[in-house]
Amino acid sequence: MTRLAVIGAGVTGVTTASSLMDRGYDVTLFDRNRYAAMQTSFANGGQLSASNAETWNRWSTVFKGMKWMMTRGAPLLVNPKPSWHKYSWMAEFVASIPQYRANTIETTRMAIAARGLLREKAERHGFDFDCEDRGILHIYTNKAEFDHATEVNKLLAEGGLDRRAVAPEEVRQIEPTLSGDFYGGYYTESDFTGDIHRYTTGLAKSIEAGGAVLRFGTDVDAIDVDDNGVRITWSRNNESQTEAFDAIVVCAGVESRRIGAQLGDRVNVYPVKGYSITVRLDDEDSQRAAPWISLLDDEAKVVTSRLGKDRFRIAGTAEFNGYNLDIRDDRIRPLVKWCERFFPGVSTEHAIPWAGLRPMMPNMMPKVGQGGRDRVFYNTGHGHLGWTLSAVTAEMVSDKVFASKVVNSRSGLRVIQPSAVRATKVA
Repeated sequence: MTRLAVIGAGVTGVTTASSLMDRGYDVTLFDRNRYAAMQTSFANGGQLSASNAETWNRWSTVFKGMKWMMTRGAPLLVNPKPSWHKYSWMAEFVASIPQYRANTIETTRMAIAARGLLREKAERHGFDFDCEDRGILHIYTNKAEFDHATEVNKLLAEGGLDRRAVAPEEVRQIEPTLSGDFYGGYYTESDFTGDIHRYTTGLAKSIEAGGAVLRFGTDVDAIDVDDNGVRITWSRNNESQTEAFDAIVVCAGVESRRIGAQLGDRVNVYPVKGYSITVRLDDEDSQRAAPWISLLDDEAKVVTSRLGKDRFRIAGTAEFNGYNLDIRDDRIRPLVKWCERFFPGVSTEHAIPWAGLRPMMPNMMPKVGQGGRDRVFYNTGHGHLGWTLSAVTAEMVSDKVFASKVVNSRSGLRVIQPSAVRATKVA
C-alpha cells in the first residue's frame, strides 16, 4: 500500500489525512504537540462562514493598517519593526489587489462546498463538535460599513451564496439579546458554527481507530526527497528514527514556509496573529444574556460563537508581529469591552484569553497542490478561513495526490470515497 506522511495535526492536517485515507492510502500524521489541534486550531472564532469569504486585498485595508499602526488596541495592528519577510509579504499583498474580486468569488465557492464536506465527515465518523446551525448575522453600526457590505454581497452572490440584508428591527428579532443601535445587518442562514478543537480531536481519534498512525509529540528533524521516495527523520524523547514514504503533504500552518524552503519550495505564509476569549457562562443569567446566533462585527473585526450552553467565544483582530504568541492585555481588553458593550448581562469575570497565528498567503488564497517535486504536496496558507475551507482543500489536495502517477506507481488503490464527498466538489 502507498504510504503518505502528513505534517501538521491542525484542522487542515487531520482533514487531509482523513481524505487521503478515503482514497485507500496508508497515512502517518506528524505533529510536535502531544495532541491534535493545539495551536491555531485550538480556540478560533468558531464560524464556518462563507459569508466571511471576502479577501483583504483592498486599498482600504492598507490605509487602515497605516492609520492604526500606533494604536495598540486597533483591530489591525502592524509592528513597524523592520522585517524583510513582513514588508516583502505586504508588497505582494498590495500586488494582489487586482485579484480581489476573482479571489473573493472563488473563496465563496470553496467555502460553500466545504460546509457540506465538513458535516459529512462529522456524521460519518460519529463525533460531536458543538455545532450550532443558526446562521451568521453581520451587524453594522454605520452606513459606510453597511454600504461596503452591500457591494461585497454582489461578489458573494456570484460565488453562489444567499445572504440577505436585514433592517435594524430584524437584527433584534434574529438575536434578541443584542444591545445597542444598529444601522442594519446581513444574515446568512446557511452558515453555522462549531468548536474547531473538538472537531479536529474527534476526527483524529476516528482516523487513528481506522488505521492512521499518529506520531504526536515528535520533532521532524529532516526530510529527504528523491526519485525513490521520501525519508523523514523524526525524534521523540531523545530517540531518533527514519521512515520511508511515497509522498508527503505539508499542512504545517505558519511552519510551512520553513519546511517548504527545506524542500526547495517558496511557501510565502506570514503569521498573522489573532486573539480570542472564551467567556465562561457559569450562571443562568449569563446563559440567558449570551447570544445563540453567531455574529460578525465588520467594523470591530470581531466574530462570536456560542459553544454549548456554557461557553461564549469572542475572537478577532489581526496583528503583524512575526512568530510571536505573546498574549497582550491591550489586544484582549477590546474583546472583553466588546462583550460588555453589546451583551451587558453576560458576566466577563471568567474570560479565558488565547492567541494563535494564522498562516496567511499574500493573495489570501490557500496553497493547495503539488510542490516543485513529484512527491511533495501542500495544503496550507488558509489565513482567517482555515476552519471554513479545510474540508474542501483536503479533498482538493487528495485529488492531486491520487492523480499522481509517480506517487501511485506501485499501488493498487481502493477508493472508499463516499458519494457525498464527490457531489460537493468546487465547480
